[in-house]
Amino acid sequence: MLALAATISITAAACGSDDNDTAVITDPITTEAPAPTDAPVVTDAPVATDAPVATEAPVETDAPAETEAPAETEAPAEPAAFATDDGASTLRAGLTSLLQEHVYLAGVAFETAVDAGGNLEDPAVGAAVAALDENSVALSEAVGSVAGDENAAAFLELWRQHIGFFVDYTLGEATGNEEMKAQALTDLEGYQLAAGDFFSTITGGAIDADTLVGGLEMHVSTLTLAIDSFVAGDTDAFDNLKAAAEHMQGAALLLSSGIVTAVPEMFPGDVESGPSEVRTTLTYLLQEHVYLAGIAIEQAIEAGGDLEQPAVQAAVATLDANTVELADVVGSVAGEENGEAFRELWRQHIGFFVDYTLGEATGNEEMKAQALTDLEGYQQAAGAFFEEISGGEIVPAELIPGLEMHVSTLTAAIDSFVAGDTAAFTQLRAAGQHMPGAALYLATGIVAATS
Repeated sequence: MLALAATISITAAACGSDDNDTAVITDPITTEAPAPTDAPVVTDAPVATDAPVATEAPVETDAPAETEAPAETEAPAEPAAFATDDGASTLRAGLTSLLQEHVYLAGVAFETAVDAGGNLEDPAVGAAVAALDENSVALSEAVGSVAGDENAAAFLELWRQHIGFFVDYTLGEATGNEEMKAQALTDLEGYQLAAGDFFSTITGGAIDADTLVGGLEMHVSTLTLAIDSFVAGDTDAFDNLKAAAEHMQGAALLLSSGIVTAVPEMFPGDVESGPSEVRTTLTYLLQEHVYLAGIAIEQAIEAGGDLEQPAVQAAVATLDANTVELADVVGSVAGEENGEAFRELWRQHIGFFVDYTLGEATGNEEMKAQALTDLEGYQQAAGAFFEEISGGEIVPAELIPGLEMHVSTLTAAIDSFVAGDTAAFTQLRAAGQHMPGAALYLATGIVAATS
């Protein structure tokens, strides 16, 4: 279910801890959270095996095509050692995926709870929280693959506590209970200190506790702002949630950099190499596309298909901001004209998903069938587009099956949202989890084409 090997593997060869493993930490963990775990934390981490290292040179994705790429001027002496699938790149992309997913699933769960009037026993709320907890377990297993099972268990308890504090904050905001909100914020401060100590200890100080605490403060401030907006019915909520998720890119970089410093033998490569930047950026943007599309579609369903309703338009606008960002990445490596072409192609395929949703919601089978036909046409067009801009490094026959999976997983989630089926939340997560694998394939082709 976690699909770690294909999409979010935290190590090149995740294996179980045993007593003869290489030590990563030197001291047991203590926490300062309001409800800390008392369990001692082991100090052994799994023995890593070497990750395969490809020979592609770094590629810069953020700079316009005509500018000098920073990666070329800062690269170590042997840039050919860096690849999109080396240990460091895999670690950073995996943490980026999981931490972003945490924010979006939390936002969906809180918004669902607000819609249910704060009734945490509502089946939809329970299902949304369960999907969020799947992400928590995945994060804990990622920690365990580096620092052992007992540290994984300690992290999971700490992480679940902080989600509970966000729930308390949401309920306090929704009911006007300022005391409850204040206590939740105090509890979240305690969590920040505990988490800073935790990661500093398991990395032997490679992750600076104070630096991490500063990032966690930003996590709290951005996510509580989104919660406030959802409770108030403010259409800025979608942009605020996107901003909260965007913050997690920096958190993933901080954590992955510290882990690589602590156990470089487990993660060969450089988390800031060109190939790592390409893979991480595409992982982030493609997975975000799925979550923002799911949120926008769910808003349209709630509005009875009224695409002019303010909340629907706001959610669609936030989704389109992601589209523009994706197009900018394409343009930075393939030129502005190709970036614009991609943007129009991508917007078309979103429109086809909207058509499918409206067809499903109204029982219009002809409309649904046409939308699926149009999505098939998009898959062919996208395959040809990426083959051309990559000089054949991206092969349509290999890309198109991934696009077919994108359609099948997202339409399954749409069907469930329309039907009011609580499986929709786990299905949306499954659709999101497919995207890191697509990002790896595209990033590998782009790196090969631009090396």
